[in-house]
Amino acid sequence: MMSGLARALAPSEPSGGTLQLDLADWHWPFLLAVLAGLLLVDLFVVNREAHEIQSTEAVITSVVWVGIGLSFSLFMWWQFGSRATGEYLGGYLIEKSLSIDNVFVWAVIFSHFKVPGRYQHRVLFWGIFGALAMRLGFIFAGVAVIDAFKPTLILFGLFLLYTGVKLLNAKHAGFDPADSRAMRLFHRFVPSTDQMDGQRMFTIQNGKRLATPLFAVLVLVEVTDVIFAVDSVPAVLAVTGNQYVAFASNAFAILGLRALYFLLADMRERFRYLQTGLGVILAFVGIKMAVSYWWHMPIAISLAVIGLILTVSIVASLRAGTKRTAPSEADTPRH
Repeated sequence: MMSGLARALAPSEPSGGTLQLDLADWHWPFLLAVLAGLLLVDLFVVNREAHEIQSTEAVITSVVWVGIGLSFSLFMWWQFGSRATGEYLGGYLIEKSLSIDNVFVWAVIFSHFKVPGRYQHRVLFWGIFGALAMRLGFIFAGVAVIDAFKPTLILFGLFLLYTGVKLLNAKHAGFDPADSRAMRLFHRFVPSTDQMDGQRMFTIQNGKRLATPLFAVLVLVEVTDVIFAVDSVPAVLAVTGNQYVAFASNAFAILGLRALYFLLADMRERFRYLQTGLGVILAFVGIKMAVSYWWHMPIAISLAVIGLILTVSIVASLRAGTKRTAPSEADTPRH
C-alpha cells in the first residue's frame, strides 16, 4: 500500500517534461545584446528629447513593441522548434497580461508626485532596466529551486491559486505612494528635495547632493515591480521551466510596458472586469503548475485558455463601459 501511495505521489515524467534547449555559446549573448540594443535605440534615438507622449505615438510604439516580441518567437522556432516557441508565447502572454495592473499602479504614482508627462518616459526607462535585471535573478533562482526540490512546483502552484482567489475577492483600494513603507525608508535614509530639476534624478542645493522626486518615483516603480514579480515569475515558470525561454518571454513583454502605460494609464475604469480575468488566469496557472508535478498540460491548451480568459474579460469590460455611457430611455429627449 505504501509503495502504491509513493508511486501516486511521485512526479511523472511526461513525454515533454521540462524543456531542455541545446544552447550554443552565442545564444545568451545574442539575447542580451538584442535587449541592450533595443533599450539604447529607445533612449538615445526614439526618445532622445524629453516630450509628452500622445495617444497616437503610444499606439504606434505599443504595436511596434508587440511586433518585436512576437517576432522573437520566429527566432525561437528557427533555433529550438515548436515547443520552445509555444512556451515562449505562453510566458509572453502571461507576463503581458499580469503587467497591466502594474501599469495602473504606475499611473497612481506619477499622478501623486505630479511628474510631468515629458519626464515619465525617462523614469520608466530606468525602471524597466532595473526590472530586467531583477527578473533575470528571480527566474534563475526559481528554476534552481524547482530543479533542486520538485515539490516546489506544488507550493508555487498553490501560492498562485491563493493569489488568484485573493485577487478575485479584492476590492479596488486606494494606494497612497507617500504613505508606503518604501517611501518612509527612502526619506529616512536618502537626503531628498521636493523640487524637480528637469529629468535629473539628483540635484545640488546649497552645496548638498539631493535626490529629486523623480528618483523617489523610480524607487517606487522598482518596488512595485518586485511585488508584481512575486506573482508573475511563478506564473511564467508554470508555463516553462527553461531559464532562457522564461527570461526571453519576460524581457520582451516588459520592454513594451512603457508604451502600454502611456496607452492605458487613464483607462482603468474602462477595464472593470480585467482584475477578475487576471485572478482567473493566476488561479488557472496555479492549478496547472501544481498538477505539472504529475502531468504536463500541453502548451497549446494553456495558450488557448489564457487567451480566452483575457479576451472575455476585455470584451466584457468594453461592453459594460459602452452600456454605462449610452443614454438611457429616461434621458432621451421626447418631442
